[in-house]
Amino acid sequence: MQQYQTKEQRMKFYKSKEWRKLRQDILDRDNHECQECKRQGYVKVTDDDKHKSLDVDHIKELEDYPELSLDPDNLETKCVKCHNSKHGRYLKGYNRKPNKWEHDEKW
Repeated sequence: MQQYQTKEQRMKFYKSKEWRKLRQDILDRDNHECQECKRQGYVKVTDDDKHKSLDVDHIKELEDYPELSLDPDNLETKCVKCHNSKHGRYLKGYNRKPNKWEHDEKW
């Protein structure tokens, strides 16, 4: 069974011909629409002004379920915003350096 624990292993997977073809198939299957936005009643499609506006997301994470890495039932299209939100990336307070004076006396 393939493992995807390191960044290098994941990058090799995401650059593979097999993944790139399946990614395109999933985008086509989902009509190039963010499925999370769709569940919320919005329609978010490819934005041609951006380098990449849609991702194909592993519902069950690649690192935890490598056997589902190429299972179409474990994949869905998400806009970059929804995908980042799912993973807690780029949100307020995420990945910020701690404030070393946060607990100091204020006067």
